[in-house]
Amino acid sequence: MLKTKSERILLPAAVILLSAGMASGLSPSKELHSIGIILRCTAILVLAIFALRRRSLTPWIFVAMVAGAELGFDAPGFAISLRVFSDIFLRLIKTIVAPLILATLVTGIAGHGDLKSVGRMGIKSLVYFEIVTTLALVIGLAAINLSHAGVGLALPAAPTAAETIVAPPPTHWQDFLLHIFPENIAKSVAEGQILQVAVFAVFFGIALASLSEAKRAPVLHLFESLSEVMFKFTNVVMYFAPIGVGAAMAFTVGQMGLGVLVNLGKLLLTLYGALVGFGLLVLLPAALLFRVPVRRFLAAVAEPATIAFATSTSEAALPRAMESMEALGVPRRIVAFVIPAGYSFNLDGSTLYLAVASIFVAQAAGVHLSLGQQLVMMVTLMLTSKGVAGVPRATLVVLLATAATFRLPTEPIFVILGIDALADMARTTVNVVGNCLASVVVAKWEGEFGTEPISPIVLEGVAD
Repeated sequence: MLKTKSERILLPAAVILLSAGMASGLSPSKELHSIGIILRCTAILVLAIFALRRRSLTPWIFVAMVAGAELGFDAPGFAISLRVFSDIFLRLIKTIVAPLILATLVTGIAGHGDLKSVGRMGIKSLVYFEIVTTLALVIGLAAINLSHAGVGLALPAAPTAAETIVAPPPTHWQDFLLHIFPENIAKSVAEGQILQVAVFAVFFGIALASLSEAKRAPVLHLFESLSEVMFKFTNVVMYFAPIGVGAAMAFTVGQMGLGVLVNLGKLLLTLYGALVGFGLLVLLPAALLFRVPVRRFLAAVAEPATIAFATSTSEAALPRAMESMEALGVPRRIVAFVIPAGYSFNLDGSTLYLAVASIFVAQAAGVHLSLGQQLVMMVTLMLTSKGVAGVPRATLVVLLATAATFRLPTEPIFVILGIDALADMARTTVNVVGNCLASVVVAKWEGEFGTEPISPIVLEGVAD
């Protein structure tokens, strides 16, 4: 959202300069080509001024993406040498994978105490979460198989040894079933076997939830602290994201040319189209089925959705989302359970994106995945995607883990990095809207929607 008059001037000016520069750069005339370089560099400078005024990370990622594409186009030899910076960024991201998934899954399962005490509301919430996220995966899978956005993308040479993760998945279903259960959790973490880490976390979380409060609390606090540390670690690493994304885009364009942008555009259109389709085919029917007041709900969810879109993190929208849903008529105890639980188990936008991006990687690499293999990948994503909504662009963690698990190259992920910020804004918004709707659905399902008086403080906060 453009907040000031200067921002409303800077961004359109940058777009106009960039468009004129691209048009001039395509001309065979040397003079026009030189003018195009000047216009594009000026556009990047204007974007940098815009990003400086916004004081947030996302605009700088846009600037780095545009600057990287420009550098790759005009100085491909130098741009290719910058790949080391994107390698550094990906290595830093990979170190987050196992501890983040382990900590968030354990706290997500055990954080509410004994699962039996959660009762009917908990069961209904989990059933709803899994049905909706499964439909999100199905829609994402269908969308990318229809668009074939990754087909025809020319990739560089095979990935280096540093990018290749060992332990390929077994070929037979019995072997695969055995392979997902860890024999040594330390070994699973060291080898990057994220599915084994997730399975361990599920069993550990259930065991922890069955203990008394006194015995559970110290261990639960440890994992909560670990998850907070990993969130903070991710945030620190993300400060390097503009450099990593810029270097990845420079390398991609320098090595493959601007033709790669066609595939990026197809991927982005596929994702946005799939997210819109998910809203119309899943969220809207769910709202109508449970007789949710759609217009009132849309008005209530508008502000938290806007916060999520602008910040690219569901966590930033959590307080306002809970407040808005309580003001809408959802009892506080349902809001307090469903929305935080949804942040671990109901990542509709993120799971849909992971389905699209994972198959895009396979298509770009020329790897044919049968329907059965794709379904196995979706089941894997259902487990490994839990609990990452609070971290901007943390789905990159799961995407890298999935690529490693299914023996896919990481080269196409360099391409996806270029548009990840744009994708993150949309998928995070759907995450927030989906969790808000889940709280209303559970309240309607329980017959408790609008049955409790609303706190004056909540009404005051929503009114502001």
